[in-house]
Amino acid sequence: MKRFFLFLSLIFPVLSHGQIMTDPALQQSIQKTLDNIYSYDFAEADVQLKQLRARYPNHPVGPILQATRLQWQYLPIKDNAAASAQFIQACNQALASAQKMIEKDSDAPEGVFFALTAHSYLALKLYNEGETMKAVNEAKKAYNYMRQGFKLMEKNPEFYFTTGLYNYYVERFPMDHPIVKPVMLFFQDGDMALGLRQMDVASKRAVFTRIETCFYLSHIYLEHESQFAKAAVYAKQLAEKHPQNALFVIRYAESLLLAGRYDEAAEWLDRLKDLRHKFVPMPAKVLEAMLLEKNERKDAEAAALYQAALKMPYYDNYTKEYYAFANAGLARIAIRANDRSKAKAFYKKALDYAEYKSTIREAKGFIKE
Repeated sequence: MKRFFLFLSLIFPVLSHGQIMTDPALQQSIQKTLDNIYSYDFAEADVQLKQLRARYPNHPVGPILQATRLQWQYLPIKDNAAASAQFIQACNQALASAQKMIEKDSDAPEGVFFALTAHSYLALKLYNEGETMKAVNEAKKAYNYMRQGFKLMEKNPEFYFTTGLYNYYVERFPMDHPIVKPVMLFFQDGDMALGLRQMDVASKRAVFTRIETCFYLSHIYLEHESQFAKAAVYAKQLAEKHPQNALFVIRYAESLLLAGRYDEAAEWLDRLKDLRHKFVPMPAKVLEAMLLEKNERKDAEAAALYQAALKMPYYDNYTKEYYAFANAGLARIAIRANDRSKAKAFYKKALDYAEYKSTIREAKGFIKE
């Protein structure tokens, strides 16, 4: 169910018609706030946020940006009680302000999208905390607002992201999780190829959702489509614009490595090691091991790093796949050492963690031999 709630949590602050879009200075301030959040410059983001909230105290943009800042600063936010409480408060403030807009005009783009944002953020948070039924309730509310945005793409390119992501995942999710197919009958049909094209439009034309679009596209091409070179195209935009963002640098280094661009991967892996973030150490070890294994053919050194990585913690929504990578790497090394029994055991462990289709195919293909 995780990916379903991830895709329902997709909406980043989307700004359409109204006072926000007629104020160039404010647009610039919002963009600067987003850039600071993505670049982990939270002190400067707070300065911008205070100015925005003072100028527009009754608009949902301030609380939504505050929720976004908290989400990025305290990843995973569920581990920080104080930040979680502030996050919920910000989402509820945004929702209250958005509802006032909707009461005046049920199709008010700003009201609809900020309500969608708030419900989506709350749905993901509840799901990550094990509150599945409450999360489903929030997701249903988010879906109702999402459908209103399907008709608005030509009016605002930001909607290409939301609509494209829906079109992709409403088809992909039941393919990966057949148990939910009866539930998905209640959702409007999608089109995965169309969804990818729509998100690509957003990655080029959108302003406020461009980074989020690239983040999701890089993930889709890595996990589901196994098109690593395409993933690298989108991940490059993330990492080069925000080189202090650990998740973005991890994503780009991984994309380059899986695409076989080893020299570039090594460069970004060096940059990754310089970042101080709790997410970094484990995936950095795995990526270094993959580079040693695949590019330098140093199996013994790679195996030591894989084993070391498996003793380190992972974060379920962000670095779990690296446990699968490490076990698959150890399996490949065992194969080259003519120890098929050990290889099979490592591949079985990889399947306990793997979500990438490429890793699953590799492991199952060997086990079935």
